Amino acid sequence: MGGAQLLSVDVAPLGVAPPDVAIVGCGPVGALLANLLGHAGLSVDVYDRETEIYALPRAVHFDGEVMRVFQAAGLADRIAGATRPSPYGARYEDAAGRTLLIRHGTEGPGPHGWSGSWYFHQPLLEAILREGLARFPNVRVHLGHEVRSVDDLTARYVVGCDGARSLVRRAIGSRQVDLGLHQPWLVVDLLCDPASPRTQALPLHSLQFCDPIRPMTLVNVNGERRRWEIMLMPGDDQDRLTKPEIFWPMIERWLGPQDARIERAAVYTFHSVVQEGWRKGRLLLAGDSCHQTPPFLGQGMCAGMRDASNLAWKLAAVLKGGAPDSLLDTYESERRPHVTEFIELAVRLGAVIQATDPQAIADRNHRFAKGTEMFDFPQPQLGPGWRMDGASPVGTIFPQPRLEDGRLMDEAIGQRFAIVGERSLLAGLKTTAVLLPGAGGDWLAAHEARAAILRPDRYIFALARDRSELLEATERALLSFDSACS
Repeated sequence: MGGAQLLSVDVAPLGVAPPDVAIVGCGPVGALLANLLGHAGLSVDVYDRETEIYALPRAVHFDGEVMRVFQAAGLADRIAGATRPSPYGARYEDAAGRTLLIRHGTEGPGPHGWSGSWYFHQPLLEAILREGLARFPNVRVHLGHEVRSVDDLTARYVVGCDGARSLVRRAIGSRQVDLGLHQPWLVVDLLCDPASPRTQALPLHSLQFCDPIRPMTLVNVNGERRRWEIMLMPGDDQDRLTKPEIFWPMIERWLGPQDARIERAAVYTFHSVVQEGWRKGRLLLAGDSCHQTPPFLGQGMCAGMRDASNLAWKLAAVLKGGAPDSLLDTYESERRPHVTEFIELAVRLGAVIQATDPQAIADRNHRFAKGTEMFDFPQPQLGPGWRMDGASPVGTIFPQPRLEDGRLMDEAIGQRFAIVGERSLLAGLKTTAVLLPGAGGDWLAAHEARAAILRPDRYIFALARDRSELLEATERALLSFDSACS
């Protein structure tokens, strides 16, 4: 395991106060959460059993909302410089080359103020996230330490960002809900020769190749990197499949060994599961420790980043003294339905890609007989929690426009509540929330509202059509929060 030292953890030596939060796992989700909590002024200890960042690629995609979370962590510009925005979307094609589905791409900034899709090399992203932690004297990172028991951690709260085999999840005793997909795939990462004509002919968009003989996915990552995901079929020898002489013939229609060199080849089983029970007292879960999604929507890491965003502001509100501990119970009630919607869509897309049974293929062909279907990344509503009851767009994320002074909206808000809306409606409003009169006017008009109350994670607490609705919602939104989020 990378030479990790299996050391017992002594997180609170005599005379040293325990930290506000201990994070188990310093992968992308744990490192992002630590950055957000560090920004909020909390004391944080982060533990990871490995001494170095895993050097090979794993996740390769995040969306515009996640870039917005990086912006909240003060790292968006650095991450933008090390990643690739993509306007091309994804195409789902059958073996005859007929396009079944298209996921839209976005030219230029999308509703979050950033491109809607980004591709990256995970070791570089993790390095930026870890380097970001050096900004905060209140955040300490302990590498080469294995946490063997949550009882060793004296922090007020412990967050398990420790993956699919989570120690913290075992301590909580969560129940797993199986959403039905468990399929082994071969993942091959290639470093392609940019001078090769065959490399130059590769599609710029992501390609889901829905061939019943051998379903595959082709991803244009960034620079010279391309990824193939190849579904295992009955009779495949999993151990032999990673050998170059076996998988090169599978992708010969696109590339051969003269066009690229292998960075990694490994077999993974794609899972679709969600845990019930993300919190038990001071213990909490985030990322793969509480949900796993197949990669057909490119949302696996994104889901964990959304966890971090939701949890960070709530931990800050509770630990800085203004909010009740019960606020943390809204973390799972909001996030679990939200992430489940993404996973269920990925499973449905997987059924299109992975169809090999003749009847399943006939059903698929019948569905698309009228032509290509188009879709976007979903924008689900949060489950019940710290928001007003009501239909979407309440409980969805508010867009990020540019303000009159040229700044992106979030730059003016920071980690606080905000109210956007008509100038006349916000005039004279006494509140600790940031007031942004005039911001988001077109969006509000389209939703027949005159103001919106935004939480620190930019999800909509409430919409208001008049002053009385705004006053009532503001009082409810900021109850017990004025000292925590001002």
